[in-house]
Amino acid sequence: MDLLQSLLAEYGLWIVLLGTFLEGETIVVLAGFAAHEQLLNPYAVAAMAFAGSFAGDQMWFFLARRYRTHRFITKNTDHPAFRRALDLLEKYPTLFILSFRFIYGIRNISPVAIGLSKITALRFLLLNAVSAAVWAATFTALGFVFANTAQRMLGEIKKFEHIAVIIVIIMVLIYIVHRVVRRKFLKPQDEPGSDA
Repeated sequence: MDLLQSLLAEYGLWIVLLGTFLEGETIVVLAGFAAHEQLLNPYAVAAMAFAGSFAGDQMWFFLARRYRTHRFITKNTDHPAFRRALDLLEKYPTLFILSFRFIYGIRNISPVAIGLSKITALRFLLLNAVSAAVWAATFTALGFVFANTAQRMLGEIKKFEHIAVIIVIIMVLIYIVHRVVRRKFLKPQDEPGSDA
């Protein structure tokens, strides 16, 4: 446990930076959880989450803008999520840029769609910075608050841990018995969906 804590303290912020550059929410929530446990500084977590998310989206924006006819970029335009992102961008450009990182399913494709649109680079830079800051603060706080709630819940659950262990054991036994009965007593033609 001491090794894990020291690794997290030493490399945790770099993991947040890389994780948010590539993807997002899960790593920030987990880092917020670690900040609650005082393994990471919550302000540093939010700052690295901002930097990673902002830099990743800027990169995709500029790649799409510069290499719009490259096969890698055009391949992204075939996804249904791309069409959805483009439709939202055309209807609500400012609101979309401020909120796309909060919308499941189009988060990763959106900077490419924006890069292929007529949105200016400066406008995207400014709106992306605001959005990344709000996003980073929100998900860091969620991890921090969730950790506090989880600790309280776990304290309550500890009272019932013996019952929970017994229930899990019973469920595993039922599963094993079910598998054995199916193998031993059901012929392949008796199984549902087989042609008899």
